[in-house]
Amino acid sequence: MTTPDSAASILAARYQKIRAFSLELCSTLSAEDCGIQTMPDVSPARWHLAHTTWFFETFILAKRPGHKPFDANFTYLFNSYYNAVGDQYPRHQRGLLSRPNLAEVQEYRRYVDECMADVFASEEALADAAERIEVGLHHEQQHQELILTDIKHVLAHNPLFPVYREASFMKADPPAVDRWIQHAEGTYWIGASGDGFSFDNESPSHREFIDAFELNSDLVSCGDYIEFIEDGGYRRPELWLSLGWEDLREQRFGAPLYWRRVGNAYHHYTLAGELEVDPALPVCHVSYFEADAFARWSGARLPTEAEWEVASKSVAVDGNFVDSLLSAGRAVHPADSVAGDAPIRRMFGDVWEWTASPYTGYPGFSPPEGALGEYNGKFMCNQYVLRGGSCATSRDHIRHTYRNFFPPEARWQFSGIRLARGSAPKR
Repeated sequence: MTTPDSAASILAARYQKIRAFSLELCSTLSAEDCGIQTMPDVSPARWHLAHTTWFFETFILAKRPGHKPFDANFTYLFNSYYNAVGDQYPRHQRGLLSRPNLAEVQEYRRYVDECMADVFASEEALADAAERIEVGLHHEQQHQELILTDIKHVLAHNPLFPVYREASFMKADPPAVDRWIQHAEGTYWIGASGDGFSFDNESPSHREFIDAFELNSDLVSCGDYIEFIEDGGYRRPELWLSLGWEDLREQRFGAPLYWRRVGNAYHHYTLAGELEVDPALPVCHVSYFEADAFARWSGARLPTEAEWEVASKSVAVDGNFVDSLLSAGRAVHPADSVAGDAPIRRMFGDVWEWTASPYTGYPGFSPPEGALGEYNGKFMCNQYVLRGGSCATSRDHIRHTYRNFFPPEARWQFSGIRLARGSAPKR
């Protein structure tokens, strides 16, 4: 049985661990690395370190009588999108801020951590703030993933192909023979329920009728995707959604992000430097448009998020996650399967899997009151759901019901493809 004292100790230890991991992810970066923004969707690492700290100061410490802000200007500089809190510095201009510098941001983190220690020491204060602290910790883990995806985009723009962190790649085994795992039609419970943490967009738990379907036993590999490229996949408009074809023509790409042709082979930039594409590893850094086009070319489709969740419930949350990869000295990159003989491989970790489902609220969804109600609900427009986590996700951050979401043109995330199709007809 967990007592109030032990629950407080567990939460305090989790706070310290997650806050320290953010600094660990930035430990190989220079101050110059931490200040660059290469596109509006990318934020400088220094901004991520400050914004996650701003979250705790704004939603927990500022509500305490007598709290003295570290710097009142930070309320404006490091607010991301919370209109109920106040105005925000323009997102696309975050890379123009040279001040506060990295050392000042680190001092800001230390100050807020010291103030938070007082919260953990007070039974009354902790009881009032515990739920918001838990949201803040999962929020910081989301930004830890963004630190990695964003710095990869930054470093990839350097023609020297700098290494984020020296690490090893294990040679992958050839992909297993494709299998299609059948799932019977029926009414299934979808969404989060129970006592564990979940974001508001994972609820309420509800029933959905799902027709019989089949899900591929593994992710689409780089070798599979090369076949798509070389069969003219990027030159065939009949494979593409209209908006996807417009994006393709405007952006002029012909392979996943970070790929380039070198002689007769494809190379790609990774956080451990540039190397030749391993055809056995999962393809990543593809948009929803690319995933959908590949599925059409394959004579299949993308799964709905409900289908994905139903299939995932038979699989343990195990895979290649950032914490396990770094502790093993491995590159933060999709890796060989750790699932052994499981019927469905790489369901969690490695790459976020695009689904065919638009990001909307579940039946009965209602965002919480106050500024935290802006966390998820107001983004339920023009985005698609991804499932399963990636190699940049922490293991204790992901779960079967977790819903990530991005616009269909997004490519800088570790996003990949798993195919689905309607079940074979009965005879």
